[in-house]
This record gives sequence, C-alpha cells and structure tokens, in this order.
Amino acid sequence: MHKRVRSILAAFILLYSAAAELASRNSSYPPHVGKRMQGGLHLPLSRRLIPKRITLGADTGVAGLGDFFDVTYSVLIDIGGTSLPVVLDTGSSDLWVLSNVCQGTCSSADTALYPPNTFHGIGLDAALVYGDSKTGTYARGMIGYDAVSLAGLTLQDQYFAAINDTNTSVAQTRCSGIFGLGFPLNSVIWTDMFLNQQQISRPRNLRGDVVSRIAAMRKRWFDKSVLGISSFRHIDPPSYQSMPQLKRQVTASSAIVSSFRVSGPFIPRLVSLGGLASPMFAIALQRDTIEIGGNEGMLSIGGLPSGVQNESLTWVPVRQYTLQQEGLTQDASLEAYPVAWEIPVDDVFLDGVKLPRSQLCSSNISLSALIDTGNSLIRGPPDVISYIQNMLGGPHFACSSPHTLAFQIGGRMFPVDPRDLVNQVRSGDAQVCGANLAQTDVPVLGGGGYLYSWSLGDPFLKGVLAAFYYGSFTGLSQDPPRIGFLSTVPSDAGQRLEDAVSAASAEQYDLPGTKMLPPSSLSSPLSTGIGGIAMASSFPGSAHGISGSNQAGQVNSARERMQVGPAATLWCSFFTLAMWTFSRMFA
Repeated sequence: MHKRVRSILAAFILLYSAAAELASRNSSYPPHVGKRMQGGLHLPLSRRLIPKRITLGADTGVAGLGDFFDVTYSVLIDIGGTSLPVVLDTGSSDLWVLSNVCQGTCSSADTALYPPNTFHGIGLDAALVYGDSKTGTYARGMIGYDAVSLAGLTLQDQYFAAINDTNTSVAQTRCSGIFGLGFPLNSVIWTDMFLNQQQISRPRNLRGDVVSRIAAMRKRWFDKSVLGISSFRHIDPPSYQSMPQLKRQVTASSAIVSSFRVSGPFIPRLVSLGGLASPMFAIALQRDTIEIGGNEGMLSIGGLPSGVQNESLTWVPVRQYTLQQEGLTQDASLEAYPVAWEIPVDDVFLDGVKLPRSQLCSSNISLSALIDTGNSLIRGPPDVISYIQNMLGGPHFACSSPHTLAFQIGGRMFPVDPRDLVNQVRSGDAQVCGANLAQTDVPVLGGGGYLYSWSLGDPFLKGVLAAFYYGSFTGLSQDPPRIGFLSTVPSDAGQRLEDAVSAASAEQYDLPGTKMLPPSSLSSPLSTGIGGIAMASSFPGSAHGISGSNQAGQVNSARERMQVGPAATLWCSFFTLAMWTFSRMFA
C-alpha cells in the first residue's frame, strides 16, 4: 500500500512539475504539449511513438553565416553540446553531420566531428544522394535523435543522420555536414521513418537493438511509389507504373502532416509545433570573392531581419505538386503539397535581351526555378546555357566587361550582380573570367522528377534577401507557401567589377577570395543597405595576408584572407576545383 501511495505521489509531482514549467513560459504553446485554457492547463493524453520532450528557446532567432570562397555557406548548430558548422541548403531537407567514426574524406584536421555520446539511434540507416543524374555524391549513416539548437531555438529530440561514410567534400570546406531547409516531403530521413512506422507501432528500444536495420544503399523506388515523389534531386528511378493504385491510396495527409511534428526536419518541425512567431526563415548571403562585402551573411528564423519590411519584398507562390505531377494531395480538399522551394519565373534576360525558351523542355511545363543555397552556380537548360555562353563570347571572356543575367520573377527584374556572375579562371591573370553557369537536367512530364529547369544558387542569392515562407501544412489553400525577394544589387555593380579587376591587375594580384567560419552569433551591423538589409564589412584597399585561427574543437568567427600574390597558382587551382566539385555536389 505504501509503495502504491509513493508511486501515485511521485506521478503527481512529475505532472505538477511539467504543468508548472509550461505555465512559466511566455511563448505560445505547441498544440501537443499543452494549451492554457479557462480553468487551468489542460494536457491532452496521447500515445506517442517516440520521446516528445521539446524546448522552444524563443519564437525567433538570428545566426551569422560562414562563407568558403562563396562556394558554400554555413551556419553554426549545436548537437548534444557540440558546436558544428553545417552547409546551409535550401535544395534539400535533411540534417546530417560527420560522426567521429567517419573515415576517408571525414578525416580533416580542421573539421569538427560529432561525438555520438548522446546520440540515440533508432536502427534505421540513411542513404542520402545529392546532385543530378550525372553525379553520384552520397552520405551514409545512422538515423537517430539528439538535442539540436540553432540561433537560440532548441528541439530536444530532433532526428538527423550521423554519417560514417561519404564521398562529399564538406570537410574540405571546414564544415561538418549539411543542414537541409526544404519541405518534409523531400526528406530522406522523414520518408524512412514514415514508411517504417508500422514496424515500430509499439514502444521499442530506440537504440536500435530491436528495429531491423535497413541496408544503407537500399533502393528507394518503393518510397517513390508510396509517396509519389522522389527524395532525391533530379534522380529519376525506373518505372513504377506497376503500383499506381498504391501510390494514389496514400493521400491520408492527416497522418503525414502529423508526423512532421515528430520526425520532420528541424525548421518544418518548429513550424508544425507552432514554435515560431511566423512559419518562415530568411537568408542573406555575403560576398567573399571579387569585391568583398555586400550583404551581411545571416539566417533569420521566425521572421524577417530587423529593419526589413514585409511589403518591400516581391512574393511569389511555391509550386505545389498534384497527383498528376507525382505529388501528394489532402483527402478532403485535394490540395497539392509543396516538395521543394520551386517558384515560377516569367522570363530570363542577358544584358536586357530576353533569352529564348529551351527547346529541350515540353511547352506544357511552365518555366520555374529552384532556389538553392546549396548550389554554388546557376544551372539551367543545356541549350539556353550554351546560348548564353555564346553571347558572352565563349567559355572565357574579359572580367572587366560586366554582364547582367536577370530573372523576371513576379513581374519584377532580379539581376545577378555582375561581380557574382564571374570567376577568375587563369592563374595570375585577373583579366580572364568564366561564368558561374552550368547545365542541368531537363524536366520531363511524367518522368517522376522535378519540373524546374533552372536552379538559382549562390550567385543569384548574393544579390537578394530571400524569405522562405512555409505557410500552413494543414491549410495550404488558406496559407500557401511562398518566397519573397528583395534585390540588393547596386545600380553601379558593373562599375564596381571593373574597378576591382583594375585594382587587382595593377598590383599584379589575382582577384581576392576569403573564407569565413560561421560566428556563434550575429554582431550588430555597422550599416544597412537597400531595403534596410545589414551590410557586411569589406576589406579596404588591397591588403593581403592571413588572420584568424581555428583551435581544436572550437569554431570561431575569424575571417581568413587568402594570400593571393605568391600563392596565386594554388588559389586559382583550388578555387576552380572547389567550384566544379560543389556544383556537382549540390546541383
């Protein structure tokens, strides 16, 4: 009897403590945690598949970005008490980090690795593939959960992959993994867990000794048949017409959307839990090549950066894929769901001349573009890219002759800054440049892939503030997803390119480039530019040298200016190799 009383008393104390903790919070309560109502705090009783602890540190957050020669941009996250810089990638949806058991490309002295001391594996393996149909970049590891924090926002049981085998080059950029910011339906980790939920429908040991392990390189064609989408980017599987009925039966969006709260990617999960002031994030990328400066690199979660007004942005809808487009719909309303940050494009222009539409694409496919921070180039249809290169005079042209590639979006022109369109291709000669352009796969109706023909990567994003709004996962017609853009390209950008080339040539230096590790917080900006966007500090004159340090196990915010005089050959060779590698990685 006394044991029973003690047990009841202990349970009462635990419930009281939980209620007191929730009552002390000032922010809004996630629906499944509890909601303050008249008469007290009501905690719904629900049977959960996995641990449900959640800590929302704030409803908004801001973090500074790192920059590796404008090839990759990174943000600092904390997993299980370890600070890790990860590549910011709006073109994918999964979070993964290199574990300390990873071999080969992971063994870089400058790369922080994740020690899985607090990692809770669930017995499922992840096989993530990046690139287009011509690439084979992969990352393999175990799916599990740990506490993940970013910009003051914390989720205690966030699912991600601890990678132990990869041929990516993230470690060469001093990064520890990739932070996908896409939609849940494009997440390999979420897909694996959702499809496996019948195997773990009752409480089990989440450390992996009960749930049968899926082979790391298993085929994902069944996944595509069930969800009607591909978790890869432009990787088209074999025909799946043998199971069309099964694909169309999986329209039970209530179960799918509910799972976002538990196993969705980090920011979509925050959105699903109601943990953000607004279901969005915004990105501004800095420039660390050619003429260093531009926008202050920052990631804002839950709202726009301070000083930026919502009405100053041009907002356009995100493409939602229907069942006919191999997508997913809701049961009742038959709403289509977004898969990627893909938006409509009116037209494309070079130096004010409208470019012809691709003859390789079906006229029934509307012109659209993926907005992709994980892509270091601008990728487009092969015939249009060839047309542009011919207009530029070939693969190599004079750096001092500025060209403007512009995308008309939502009726407004968004130019690529001429300084971001080019890169130096010949060591010791700052006068010879190439375009940051590449060809990509052509969309095919009924082919199972995506329908965008352009991928607007970092050269485009350095000249805008981009705001990514998820909308409501449960009411897309009332609050649909969209992207807002605010151009930050100055009117004299072409002249600035000419001045930068002249200065480098006069001093017999290559065009400069720097690498900056992500800071732990965002410092107060010294000035603001177009639309109130914070500006990055630039390096005056033509000073060269190396500054900053990277202590073992620590990530600091020091910029490292690369020596560009005697080391010109090394710099140009490495930069060209890096540009090619990452254009293939994050296509």
